[in-house]
Amino acid sequence: MRNIYIETYGCQMNMADSEIVASILKQEGYDLVDDLNKADIVLINTCSIRENAEQRVIKRISELDSLRKKRQWLKIGVLGCMAERMQDSLIKTHNVDLVVGPDSYRDIPWLLSFQGEGCGGLISTELSETETYSEIYPEKINSNGVTAFIPIMRGCENFCSYCVVPYTRGRERSRDFKTIVSEAEKLFAQGYREVTLLGQNVNSYLWNQGEKDEVNFAKLISLVAEINPLLRVRFSTSHPKDISQELLDTMATYDNVCKFIHLPLQSGSDRILHLMNRKYTAGEYLDKINKIKETIKDCGISTDIISGFCTENLEDHGLTLNIMRQVGYDSAFMFKYSERPNTLAAKKYEDDVSDEEKTRRLEEIINLQRELSFQSNKKDIGKTFEVLIEGESKRSTEKLFGRNSQNKVILFDKKDLRLGQYVNVKVNDCTSATLFGETVS
Repeated sequence: MRNIYIETYGCQMNMADSEIVASILKQEGYDLVDDLNKADIVLINTCSIRENAEQRVIKRISELDSLRKKRQWLKIGVLGCMAERMQDSLIKTHNVDLVVGPDSYRDIPWLLSFQGEGCGGLISTELSETETYSEIYPEKINSNGVTAFIPIMRGCENFCSYCVVPYTRGRERSRDFKTIVSEAEKLFAQGYREVTLLGQNVNSYLWNQGEKDEVNFAKLISLVAEINPLLRVRFSTSHPKDISQELLDTMATYDNVCKFIHLPLQSGSDRILHLMNRKYTAGEYLDKINKIKETIKDCGISTDIISGFCTENLEDHGLTLNIMRQVGYDSAFMFKYSERPNTLAAKKYEDDVSDEEKTRRLEEIINLQRELSFQSNKKDIGKTFEVLIEGESKRSTEKLFGRNSQNKVILFDKKDLRLGQYVNVKVNDCTSATLFGETVS
């Protein structure tokens, strides 16, 4: 009863959390397996950001419950944001054995020891103001051996009115910068060539505020970049209200800090941004975009956009489309508004845009972004980029793929190249999603 199978849903932070869980369990003598049929215990790390994400997990739990009828010893655990949000109902309604929140992963071995004694469903979901798992070196799961995520902070205190994260992940707290740098050094020594620093709002990172050795996010970026010029550094996500000129200057200074920023817009309407509690106006957002473009040559920019937030009308929707055209995003994550229980929006505002209209507006947003992405990619035809090789193409074993500094995926012939290698690739064709090129000396 020691074989653990972990499934992860949701964001990069959830992927990183699963690696922390894997490390904790491995240290306690559990074996990680990549085949569900060999598992004694299945742990599902979950996302609550949208209703659809939760429904996928509920469906999966039902499938596993059916499997348990054939394998009665199988234990099912739910981790992460859904565990924090739904707690009792996961055990009472969905027959889960174990429910563990994002700040309680150290409790999993202890809780599993009770499960071995035939106890009923157990819950550990208390949020912490201090837990960062700083000293735990993650056990890589399904890794390509080239790119890795490093969480630098946990929680969020922005309280955007639509977002459940502050309630499922707790207060914002930063991780000791020395453990972050140490983890990056170990990854580089193991052959990894790119790290992505993760946080709900990385711009808020701050260690030892007011002390002599205070480290903010810009300083942290420089410390990681200085480990080795061959180690690429990315980060996600930036909140527009907090992105600083110091950070932009740092990005421009280091060649190995990738020239790419994910800067969520959510809406181009000041009225909607106010209702969302985003703490910036459309004009202030555009000012930040202009500073990025002025400071960092050819910086890639992506965004998040929500369609059909409470009271959004056609004028608000049109303002969002206008901002998209002004910025010319390289890519975007685009979603319909999904009301989440207990958020400020759910308590104060009526979800009054029909699903049909949300879908129609979302399609307009997606179609515009597809056009913007294609225009952006066409500008790269004829250019040569340094690309870090990450893997084989899903469509052909004779093709490799990697990303340039601007986070664009480029496909090229395999030849005698290998993963983790830097190559120069000249772009000769594109779609809205992908660049195609050939390696050059």
